[in-house]
Amino acid sequence: MPEAPPRANAYFEPIAPGRYRPTEHAGGAWQADEIHFSPLGGLIVHAIDLHRAAEAGGANGKELGRISFDILGFLAAEDCEVRVETIRPGRTIELIEATVIIAGRPAVLARAWFIATADTAAVAGGGSVSLPAPDTATPWSMTDIWPGGYVASLETKAVAPPLPGETSAWLRTDIALVAGEAISPHASFITLVDTANGIAVRQSPLDWAYPNLDLTIHFHRQPTGKWVGLETTVTFGPAGHGITSSVLHDESGPVGRAEQILTVRPIS
Repeated sequence: MPEAPPRANAYFEPIAPGRYRPTEHAGGAWQADEIHFSPLGGLIVHAIDLHRAAEAGGANGKELGRISFDILGFLAAEDCEVRVETIRPGRTIELIEATVIIAGRPAVLARAWFIATADTAAVAGGGSVSLPAPDTATPWSMTDIWPGGYVASLETKAVAPPLPGETSAWLRTDIALVAGEAISPHASFITLVDTANGIAVRQSPLDWAYPNLDLTIHFHRQPTGKWVGLETTVTFGPAGHGITSSVLHDESGPVGRAEQILTVRPIS
């Protein structure tokens, strides 16, 4: 029997307009038959980009300011349909909504605000200090903690030795988001951001489950380059809730923040 052809060197393969098939590189960390949300988040942003580009003038003059994702349940490793619509068009602000359908049900809801640009360089400032450059950081394998094709696809460098609930690290990947399709810098960046909940491990995932129910990202500057810097802290509360908070960096400095709400429970 002939060998099966290798899968694309991408997280997703396009199979029809608005429909994508995950590859083994998108494999989740909590269960073997799920998609990791991080590349799926990037795919949603890519679908939003395609939608805006198809609208007359819709992709011009505005930049992504915020995107929020609500994860509605198990993300099965099956074909994904991404439906996108403009909720609030406008010249200075624009709101886009996307829904991911997996296995016949809504699996993720996302909303993205795009904001008109202006020259504010004279008053720019504030925020966090830049992380040390990736070439000064130490190679670090997350596969010692987490399984799954997505985690295995990453190159990770720790800025300092990881601590329980507190880690700063750089990530990048050579895996394309969608096979054969050009991807925007912000979609490529967001493809790696959900990894934050896995870099600052407060408790072993063999003993405790703490998946995130959402991811909200705010940008004060558009990210560039292949490296994503995560300056992350994880807090567990006393009643089964937690928060993963990250300052987001590219090689030029901080670009924004990300927040994730966690459901924390022991693995029995």
